[in-house]
Amino acid sequence: MRLPNGDRAQLGDKLERYCLNPKHRKGKDKAALFRARLGITLENKDVLEAALLAAALHRDALIRSQDQYGYHYNIRFLMQTDAGKAWVLACWIIRHGEDFPRLTNAYPVRLQEVQDDYP
Repeated sequence: MRLPNGDRAQLGDKLERYCLNPKHRKGKDKAALFRARLGITLENKDVLEAALLAAALHRDALIRSQDQYGYHYNIRFLMQTDAGKAWVLACWIIRHGEDFPRLTNAYPVRLQEVQDDYP
């Protein structure tokens, strides 16, 4: 299934504040992985932004859970840059009362980390 209303997906400031922030307590590890595997940093975040928005529109999504906040979805996609190639896991939420997805997390993963979810 596709991410509902993927054409209206919003990234917010999650990349700057968390996923690509080398100073964030938890996000620094994701930032290091993006830099090492794909050469992506805050300076060229537009490359990751474009890939995440394209994945939200064109890649298959899995419903991971539903909770008091909304429906959580995962999208796994292969990303390639001049610096390398890696699988990226993008996590989205459609909050109760809203009809568009918001990015909650994104990070490079090894294929075996998501293989069971994607036959």
